[in-house]
Amino acid sequence: MILDGKDPSAIAAAARAVRSGALLGLPTETVYGLAADASSDAAVAQIFAAKGRPSDHPLIVHVANAQGIAHFASEVPGFAQKLVDAFWPGPLTLILPRLPGVATAATGGQDSVGLRCPAHPVAHALLEACAAPIDGTDQGGPPVWGVAAPSANRFGRVSPTTAQHVQDELGADLLVLDGGPCGVGIESTIVDCTRGVPVLLRPGAITRAQIAAACGIAPLSKEDLPALTPRASGTLEAHYAPTAKVRLMDAKALQTSLDLLGADAAHIAVYARSALRSHSSRLVLRRMPDDATATAQQLFAVLRGFDDEGVKLIWIETPPASPDWEGVRDRLQRAAAA
Repeated sequence: MILDGKDPSAIAAAARAVRSGALLGLPTETVYGLAADASSDAAVAQIFAAKGRPSDHPLIVHVANAQGIAHFASEVPGFAQKLVDAFWPGPLTLILPRLPGVATAATGGQDSVGLRCPAHPVAHALLEACAAPIDGTDQGGPPVWGVAAPSANRFGRVSPTTAQHVQDELGADLLVLDGGPCGVGIESTIVDCTRGVPVLLRPGAITRAQIAAACGIAPLSKEDLPALTPRASGTLEAHYAPTAKVRLMDAKALQTSLDLLGADAAHIAVYARSALRSHSSRLVLRRMPDDATATAQQLFAVLRGFDDEGVKLIWIETPPASPDWEGVRDRLQRAAAA
């Protein structure tokens, strides 16, 4: 069931559902999440079951504000606090040392926890309502200080960026708050803050340069500091994949392939910045924006649309190597590895 996220009664109903241990489709500025009480192992188990996700693959916990950190993390290093001050609320997840006995299932049993404060107004309203004190009315259960909310899709598949995507993926019985299309479109940047320096585990809309400028330390890559790297969401080699097979090619290879197939090209979708020629009327062509931000915003919706067209192959022009494209490159490389 899809509810209007701008309706206060819908927020109240969704908060009651989460407090009662139910699942919820939740809009954020990045992608839609499948949310449940992060402190309830039983509620979190439903997330893993609905997604078909391994239970040792940790989930990100979403909190209403920076004060929510204290309910889940035992320590916030100085450089991590600077990142909180600079980017929360926003598309940045910080891996911090976990308080003992808290959110054990949500963290996959690790002694660290991924925390994020989303910027989407519907997500913020829901988190505030979940954490509100009991006032004697039927609110469905005790306060919920944070919700575990991985992307609301089957494990390894394309993330949803609209409420309809969530319903198409997980069924009409799931309660979903509609917050409109996601403004960022790819998942949050993840920075590990448990090893004394910032380590970038997953690129996103917040870039390496922005991280360095905010905290005064250039983030390392996980390859630079491989020992004791915590498991984190969305970091498997194969992920974010549509049903059709994805292949990345430069513009010259794309055009050569189209020329070789000629009028026989069929069941193929092409997503490219370059102007390409084809003699086939059965080819699905979609223009990729020239800037990374616009591409990220539409990327997952485009991949889902290609699947809806019934194509078997998706050929994508390799994104530029510049830093602003790092998040898009990451998602496409993982989609192509599936």
